Amino acid sequence: MPRVRRSRAIPATPEQVWRTVCDPHHLPRWWPRVQRVEAVAGERFTEVLTTDKGRSVRADFRVVESSAPQVRRWTQDVEGSPFERLLRSAETEVRLAPDDEGGTRVTLTIRQRLRGLGVFGGFLVRRATRKQADDALDALARLHGR
Repeated sequence: MPRVRRSRAIPATPEQVWRTVCDPHHLPRWWPRVQRVEAVAGERFTEVLTTDKGRSVRADFRVVESSAPQVRRWTQDVEGSPFERLLRSAETEVRLAPDDEGGTRVTLTIRQRLRGLGVFGGFLVRRATRKQADDALDALARLHGR
């Protein structure tokens, strides 16, 4: 099961960062490949992602934990989606903690359970997921002043 954890200090308070990470409408500003977010209803939302070839792909998500301003965790609904042939499950967690500099330590953890032949490419998935997490943290740092 590929699991990636990346962390970065952001020069903003946990409450400021929380306003960005807790609102699905902000995902296009900081999460890689998200073109737009649709169908935000309660704890559910849909991301419209852009592929390397420029096509759009929809991905549905459900928030499973949200405790302001410490943790936000969501899972992807993979069953019946284009991702079903590759993934059994996918979960993203964002943890925020005050740091010693007056900012926020943001930790992203992405857990994926692969399906079928994808299991053999776990190291490739892990590498791509590390890049995705690093890009998300870079974008959060840019949004919040670094």
